[in-house]
Amino acid sequence: MDNPVPVLSARGLMKSYEQAGGALEVLRGVDLDVSPGDFVAILGPSGTGKSSLLNILGLLDRPTGGTLAIRGRDAAGLSEIERAHARNRSVGFVLQFDSLLAEFSVLENVLMPARIGGRNGSETKKKAMELLSILGISELANRLPTRLSGGEKQRAAIARALINEPAVVLADEPTGNLDRPNAELVFGKMKELTDSLPVAVVMVTHNEHAADFASRPIYLRDGRIANSTN
Repeated sequence: MDNPVPVLSARGLMKSYEQAGGALEVLRGVDLDVSPGDFVAILGPSGTGKSSLLNILGLLDRPTGGTLAIRGRDAAGLSEIERAHARNRSVGFVLQFDSLLAEFSVLENVLMPARIGGRNGSETKKKAMELLSILGISELANRLPTRLSGGEKQRAAIARALINEPAVVLADEPTGNLDRPNAELVFGKMKELTDSLPVAVVMVTHNEHAADFASRPIYLRDGRIANSTN
């Protein structure tokens, strides 16, 4: 059986920023393949380049060296409009702060990206309810975010990231504001999603417990992958 085409494929990624004292190298040659069903946790202390790497993988920033392909297509030649289109269709984002809109229900928040893209039918609503069910919060569909716990808000944010059926979800410190039980619940649900849906998750985190749930924990130090466990 052929191996699936990676949803993300990075080779020799470099990133540096110009500053008064010269260039600051943040990424120093990162190689990474992410395939459907992968749950990749990128761990490491602050300042190791984790967020810079995630921004490049999500087409929010460009590397200063190396290559990135998304669903087999080289990202280097994409215009800004093409990058935005690829981002909207292929990538979902989950941030440390849930960013749910307080005046809309959980279900309305989850449906928002689909509605922006012109998808507002019964099948889309059914898909949203299925995602909320997988994440264990379907009974909260009509509740406002102000009435949710931190862990419930993050699970709603994950459902929102998945509504457009992206190839990969990129999560930046999604449990940074959660206590350990809620953090582990979110990690467990992410693992369930990659086991049951054709989607990959790439998460950057300080939380070492993420390695217990990820299919591939990766340790980033000084802008390089120091260790990867398959």
